[in-house]
Amino acid sequence: MSTVDTPNVSSIADGARARGAFPHVVNAGARPDKMSTLDAIAAAFSFPDWFGRNLDALYDMLTDLSWLPTGEHVLIWVDADALKRADPKGYLGIHGVLSDAQRATTHGADRSDLRRLTVVLTSGDGSAPE
Repeated sequence: MSTVDTPNVSSIADGARARGAFPHVVNAGARPDKMSTLDAIAAAFSFPDWFGRNLDALYDMLTDLSWLPTGEHVLIWVDADALKRADPKGYLGIHGVLSDAQRATTHGADRSDLRRLTVVLTSGDGSAPE
């Protein structure tokens, strides 16, 4: 998992596409909380309707991704620090799941498919620097 300070989300997404990866931009909005962040991740990855909207279900979805094409999928969490400030416990829970899911899908892990998750956290709103 990598963290970048006030990046240009478009540049991160373009870099992912350039290496053949699929970017998924997650933005929980101006007033993030745990549930809005879970919903934003679900929307970014087009989770199936049966997604359980909890941390265990989030891990299951991110380590499966079978409804998406094979390859690397890059979760770009825009302004992750906003949730950290608003709901530190919710942030730690989601951050832990993202870290565990990324580790579980890395090459060399006991995986039978070719889907891999990479997580990039941004500390700014993702707009281009002025």
